Amino acid sequence: MLSRVPGLSRHFTEESLRSHLVDRSVRRDDGCLIVRGYGARRGVHQKVAGRAWAHIAAYVVFVGGYDPALDVDHRCASLDCIEPTHLRQATRAESCRGRRQEPRCRNGHEREIDEATGRYRRVCRLCNREAQRRWRQHRAAEIVTARATHGRGLSASA
Repeated sequence: MLSRVPGLSRHFTEESLRSHLVDRSVRRDDGCLIVRGYGARRGVHQKVAGRAWAHIAAYVVFVGGYDPALDVDHRCASLDCIEPTHLRQATRAESCRGRRQEPRCRNGHEREIDEATGRYRRVCRLCNREAQRRWRQHRAAEIVTARATHGRGLSASA
């Protein structure tokens, strides 16, 4: 069964992987079992035991019956949780349907509602406008540098 987990180190057995996950985890007051993976960011999916996602590895060793065609979804919405009772397998559509959308983007701007779907727009217009402005400035600076390096724009007297 462990061979079906993408990115999992071959050196793990079910028992050693189970103890590895428990050793790297901390129980929170709300019942979540939070794993400390390789990255420094908290609240996002974590990788452990090679390059395997911790929640998928936990589902395989604690719950069993893993189907690679389905996603492992968190019922608690805490992406670094590996509590077996909080994990379930679902189709991609089911797992996406249950996600909560924030009314503000990561920069704090109000998000607009897309008229076609009735959900918040995926990309904030203000952040997108700012990113395009930065890209245009960067591209203009590259063009100026390229012209200066290759001599375009200089008078051709010879």
